[in-house]
Amino acid sequence: MNQSKRRLAGIFSAVAMIVGLMLLGTPASWAQQKPLKGQLAGAWTLVSVEVTAKDGTKRPGFGGPNAKGVLILDASGRYAQMTGRPDRPKFKTTVRRDIPAAELGEAARAFGAAFGTWSVNEADKTLILKNELSSIPNNDNDERKHSVSLAKDELKLLVSAAGTTTELVYRRAR
Repeated sequence: MNQSKRRLAGIFSAVAMIVGLMLLGTPASWAQQKPLKGQLAGAWTLVSVEVTAKDGTKRPGFGGPNAKGVLILDASGRYAQMTGRPDRPKFKTTVRRDIPAAELGEAARAFGAAFGTWSVNEADKTLILKNELSSIPNNDNDERKHSVSLAKDELKLLVSAAGTTTELVYRRAR
């Protein structure tokens, strides 16, 4: 009788463990329950940038249709973002102080960068980037709020400014 009680207790324990695991979900669902900040931390490579005007007209965003870029969101809350056209004209020299202003100006139009701090608003699923410095001095100390959509290794950011909406699509860097 004692042995049958132990066997029955073992069966109940196994059933309880299985039911508990079913209630917790699968390991994939555990990852989905990670806070947004934890899901965003890491390096992302740019896939596309598209700008939508007030009238609904769409065009490639900064850097054109073949733009390349990176967004790095480190776990401590620092970020760096760079975007540019890979087909920018080459300079006649690589010595920065010897580059003519006109050449430098054209290159600057085709390349942008910023760094600073980042945070998230978990409730409304937004990413807030606060620039310390930007390749456009007017954007130093600027703060931009991006709506976040995250599916597997694809990150979509939507930001509205100056009457347009920009969608940036990134893929997690490997």
